[in-house]
Amino acid sequence: MAQSNCSTCRFRKKYDDNPASLLGRLWRWHTNWCPGWKRYMTTLSEKERKIIANRYDMPKFK
Repeated sequence: MAQSNCSTCRFRKKYDDNPASLLGRLWRWHTNWCPGWKRYMTTLSEKERKIIANRYDMPKFK
């Protein structure tokens, strides 16, 4: 299986830099249904997953 690019995603960086930007908002919306993001989140340790879930306000991954 190929390695996920979620940790280095350019859209994610746009969101981190400016959550109100168009690409940032698109990335955040996309994470709600993206199967790749869900798979990426399940590969993280519980501690890392909770940190990311809190940072991006994603209750289903907490």
